[in-house]
Amino acid sequence: MKKPGFYHLQDVISVIKENKTEVSYYLFDEYEIHLNKIPCHSMQEWHYHTHIQEVILVIKGQLKCLWMVNNQKYQQTVYEKELVVLNDAIHTLMNDTNEKCEFVVFRLVLEGKDKRNIFLNDKTIIKDI
Repeated sequence: MKKPGFYHLQDVISVIKENKTEVSYYLFDEYEIHLNKIPCHSMQEWHYHTHIQEVILVIKGQLKCLWMVNNQKYQQTVYEKELVVLNDAIHTLMNDTNEKCEFVVFRLVLEGKDKRNIFLNDKTIIKDI
């Protein structure tokens, strides 16, 4: 059995992007988690991923997600405690408010297998410790 791993701020890769978004990357063998603080009135660059599934959870403020499918542009505002799964769409993220927005990005390289049953049932209760 593996012991728990604890990761601290000195364990992250921290960068400030060109648009002043602060990012703290936690990199693991099969996934990545990064914390983002995007300043008010700023926008990330348009991009897409060919192998990575990107899931975004807004934890403070609101974030506008813009994406393209078949050359058609769409947008949706994502609020605190809401989540967006971007799939392979060309996308960008924008904070068009007067407050900094904070969000967590989960980046996964998936195998295409339905593992919901594992997530729902992989817990063993121990009563006598």
